Amino acid sequence: MKQLQEVQQRMERIQAELETKTVSAEAGGGMVRVVVNGRLRVLKIEIERDAIDLDDLSMLEDLVTAAVNKGIEEAQEMAQQEMAKAAGGMIPPIPGLNLPGLA
Repeated sequence: MKQLQEVQQRMERIQAELETKTVSAEAGGGMVRVVVNGRLRVLKIEIERDAIDLDDLSMLEDLVTAAVNKGIEEAQEMAQQEMAKAAGGMIPPIPGLNLPGLA
């Protein structure tokens, strides 16, 4: 029981740390870049001026969508790795259990 409490405390600490850990992702060869933290919050979106074509806004929308989705996927992977480290292999994955910040 004590080990479970320690693991829970470590996981809570990791969750707090995930607020400050970030990943970057891009789409369109770097035309759109996003920064996402380990709690799956989009912190920043950068769009190169050359990506803005008023006659083809759907292309820019697609690039933003792709970059955001890629950033979220990478942040999820990072968060899962950090949580696995916190658990130290003591707790097997439980199907259907969604920890906050780990969609």
